[in-house]
Amino acid sequence: MSLETLRARLVDRLAPVETWRPELVAARSDFDLNPQATRTAKELRPAAVLIPIVARPEGATVLLTRRADTLARHTGQIAFPGGRLDPGETAVQAALREADEEVALDPSAVEVLGLSDAYETGTGFLVTPVIGWLREAPVTTPSPDEVAEVFETPWDFLMDAANHRRDFYDIDEGLRRWFWAMPWGERYIWGVTAGILKALHVRLYGDEAAPEAAADEDAA
Repeated sequence: MSLETLRARLVDRLAPVETWRPELVAARSDFDLNPQATRTAKELRPAAVLIPIVARPEGATVLLTRRADTLARHTGQIAFPGGRLDPGETAVQAALREADEEVALDPSAVEVLGLSDAYETGTGFLVTPVIGWLREAPVTTPSPDEVAEVFETPWDFLMDAANHRRDFYDIDEGLRRWFWAMPWGERYIWGVTAGILKALHVRLYGDEAAPEAAADEDAA
């Protein structure tokens, strides 16, 4: 696998961390697939997630979590470490702090490469994805109050558009809500997490003449 090719592409295509501002406008959102849906949030709440890419010799992976079943919302869903920004925090600071709190990921082990597109959720959050590079396999310990499981998914699976599908569920009044999904084995990666990954795929490979060939070059 060409880990250095992948890292170089990330550095080249991601937004530099110093370009982050609290007032950033979302480039992607849950409403991209649901243009008829009504936005209820008057002011988006700032949040950040860390997308930790683990540079394993056998191939890059992405560290993900399964949320605890005891949480009040989004129980059992697949997610990145992350959460709301505390007052005065930047997106990078919040993403690293949340990863430390949720799975005990040492911030010093993460090389922050840049930012992906800000994402607006249907629940009223403006999420900044922070891309981290881990040169060694991390030692993690999930916080039992927040995380049921920590696992890694192959980068080449997540960046293969053949694995990106549009799923839906029906809501009140006969309306249908669409979302991106990337089922991997018994794990169902969907919603905001899949939407952020889809946006990252577009940012990295969307302007390539042969995007899947370019992705294969990084993953081969």
